[in-house]
Amino acid sequence: MGADTSSSVKPIEAPPLKPLRVPPRLAATPSQPPKYAVTLRNRAGESVAVADPRATRALVALMNIHAVQGGAACHWGGPAAFAEINAAIHALMFGVKNRPWYEAFNYVNDAGHAENGIYALRALYGFDGMTFETLKGFRSVSSKFTGHGESHLNPEGVLLSNGPLSSAIPQAQGLAIADKLAGRDRVTIVVASDGAAMEGEAKEAFAAIPGLAAKGKVNPFVLVISDNDTKLSGRITQDAFSMQPSLEAMDDLGWTVIKVANGHDLAAVFAAVEDGVARAKADPARPVCLWVKTIKGYGIKATMENAAGGHGFPLANAEKIVDWVKEIYTGDTPPAEFLDWAITLRTEWEAKEAAKKARAAAAATPAASGVKKDKVQSGLARAVVRAAQEGLPVFSVSSDVPGSTGISLFQKSFPDRWLDVGIAEANMVSVGAGLSKAGFIPVVDTFGQFGVTKGNLPLTMAALSQAPVIAMFSHIGLQDAADGASHQATTYLAAVSAIPHTVVIMPSCADEAEALMYEAIRRLAAERAAGRDGESYVFFVGRENYPVRWVEGATYPWGKAQVLRQGGDIALIGCGVLLNKAIEAGAKLAERGIQAAVVNNPFINRVDVETLGAAVRACQGRVVTIEDHQVTCGMGAQVAHALATAGIPHRMKSLGIPGEFGQSAYLAEHLYEKFGLTADKLVEAALALLG
Repeated sequence: MGADTSSSVKPIEAPPLKPLRVPPRLAATPSQPPKYAVTLRNRAGESVAVADPRATRALVALMNIHAVQGGAACHWGGPAAFAEINAAIHALMFGVKNRPWYEAFNYVNDAGHAENGIYALRALYGFDGMTFETLKGFRSVSSKFTGHGESHLNPEGVLLSNGPLSSAIPQAQGLAIADKLAGRDRVTIVVASDGAAMEGEAKEAFAAIPGLAAKGKVNPFVLVISDNDTKLSGRITQDAFSMQPSLEAMDDLGWTVIKVANGHDLAAVFAAVEDGVARAKADPARPVCLWVKTIKGYGIKATMENAAGGHGFPLANAEKIVDWVKEIYTGDTPPAEFLDWAITLRTEWEAKEAAKKARAAAAATPAASGVKKDKVQSGLARAVVRAAQEGLPVFSVSSDVPGSTGISLFQKSFPDRWLDVGIAEANMVSVGAGLSKAGFIPVVDTFGQFGVTKGNLPLTMAALSQAPVIAMFSHIGLQDAADGASHQATTYLAAVSAIPHTVVIMPSCADEAEALMYEAIRRLAAERAAGRDGESYVFFVGRENYPVRWVEGATYPWGKAQVLRQGGDIALIGCGVLLNKAIEAGAKLAERGIQAAVVNNPFINRVDVETLGAAVRACQGRVVTIEDHQVTCGMGAQVAHALATAGIPHRMKSLGIPGEFGQSAYLAEHLYEKFGLTADKLVEAALALLG
């Protein structure tokens, strides 16, 4: 790679640079003030109606309960922290005269976990026809009000999709550059969290925005950072490291920094936002950063004191919702419609509880013990604990979500054998590679979407540096239903299967996960002890509970598929979170007199041609695969390629996600039904091949 030394190319004349005409899709400026508002005065001394943050918080609590009752988890802490910030910004944006608000401002929410607070705030304005009733659909498969903001489903309200922290900040930079190129008079405002500031993309943008602005290439830009020292797993400073030096450095990077000591003083926040926009307009060469101190979970004492700020909604039901609404309005009476709504939710919960107790009391005999279930990642964590007990040098490196990925079992068992690098997945994998190079066996963990997107290059470099790592990537595919498309890894197999010296494994139950993780650790230790490089092992698992085993007495030989049901009519191949659909479909076909071979295929990019080929030959080449992944470049595609390469004739139907993004839903099962990833659809596909 060399420098560009060409000098003979002369500038070419061309028509003026003009962007393509992209019709605006954002909804119009609301025609009414917020239903519940606080009156403030702006810089000109005029009265301004600003949405009451208490109303936003109450609505968030109420709408969340609907989603929680439906089976989804929800976020409370983030939107509670941002309530004053977003109320002030929206009052300024929606107060624009003589043109639509979106011609004066680009509004970008990078704090995806706080999107429900924006829905609640905008419902107060009646924005885009929103009502309190529409909020009740939040996170359901029938609503466009998804867990994180998704412009493909809600272009009227979401300019840039969000979810993965810091992903929207550099995109917003592009918006401001585009406005400068097009000569538009528009200010870009981005709201973000201190957690997002830990990510690499954020740090790149923090340097690039003022650097390019100083060269006259960026329109006025205002970044509002909510600093509450809190992430999903707890306090940032305590769990990882202090972010204060990073935020202090914003001034040195070229930002005009405006500090707001109390982010819950609405008048102070409004004045700071107004001042920040004015300064950015007056000097576009120096973007503005509002550093706002907030409290995650503000408004409820229990969540304010909680280490994670009540990040996920801390109630599993509506038991305390009436008390919560009253506490949010401490000192005042809440609006009657909020109290009535809360009472209705509480009454519905009481009725369900009473019915549950009545059913239990009416049972004539004790209920038969059900199949033992557990999360698949529990098996992974147990294996890591076992390996450590045997003296193998395993070390855990996390990036904020060890409780969700399951590795917290290891961390609590061995408190001196792990560290949290903060919300920085790429850094996590690279730290693991360094540990590996020095003789440790690193286990890194995060959600599948962040592991394969932010960790892909580090995984490649780990393999290239002969520094293999073991990864636990959870919440894959549509399993992270409530959080929506931004959190749903549907290209994870395609993303990592082709990385050299990297083995991709999808265990389907806790016992299988434990056996394969333990063997992976032992194999890596043996390879390194023998002076060989070894391979990285990437485990992909879901989030829901499954039977701890599918077959009694099952063994899980390394590198092998398992035939769970013998058959000679058609082969059903599954893996991971959808193996149960193949098992169920096999039983349904048997009821029709059709004998299906059901095969578990956990080694995705090391296809066990011996076992799969034998099953396929026995079924005269008829195969149906199912996976929680895009059909393109997924498990089925890799099986088909392996069979074809081995010269095994086959006709295949692959069930997977058909080139579409997912969306929010209360349960993954709702999305499996939407995309046809069910046992009944497997049966239909099998019958079509047999016909």
